Amino acid sequence: MKATEQLKAEHDGIRIILNVLDRISADIKGGKGANREHLGQIVEFLKVFVDKCHHAKEEDVLFPALEAAGIPREGGPIGVMLSEHETGRGHVRSMAEALSADREGGRDALAGFAVAAMAYRNLLDQHIDKENNILYVMADDRITEEEQEKLFLEFEKIESDKIGAGTHERFHALIDDLEKIYLGRG
Repeated sequence: MKATEQLKAEHDGIRIILNVLDRISADIKGGKGANREHLGQIVEFLKVFVDKCHHAKEEDVLFPALEAAGIPREGGPIGVMLSEHETGRGHVRSMAEALSADREGGRDALAGFAVAAMAYRNLLDQHIDKENNILYVMADDRITEEEQEKLFLEFEKIESDKIGAGTHERFHALIDDLEKIYLGRG
């Protein structure tokens, strides 16, 4: 499997969670409340699967390979992606802080969660489009099949070293469960 194919497949799962966030945020804004356990699971997914795993594959492996292939970090798509990763981390921190405030009885904390969730969702939706349709196309054009296979093996190492055995599968089960609950699919 090409490294970029694995990243695109991960984007598919991330997009499901973004759609779940849409639904939950609409429920919160509509006064329906939210399942706090699910919110905590989503924040964990965003911190661990999206950031520690997916973004690490890009930042630690793919982006350096793209730089070596002649794509500049500064002033190019890599720099934009890195900046958006940081912005996304800020939105996830805001969601986590809102959940913490909610646990402590903070009034309107869930509304703050919904605002941060929608900002994150909007950012990542555009971010994923840019990666899938611009950056990964550049990678496929400039990185050989053999090098892509090496990158894929490095991705596997990131999964085992940074998030641990079985974690990736646990998050895929979470994606499936939340998709059934909130989106009526599956």
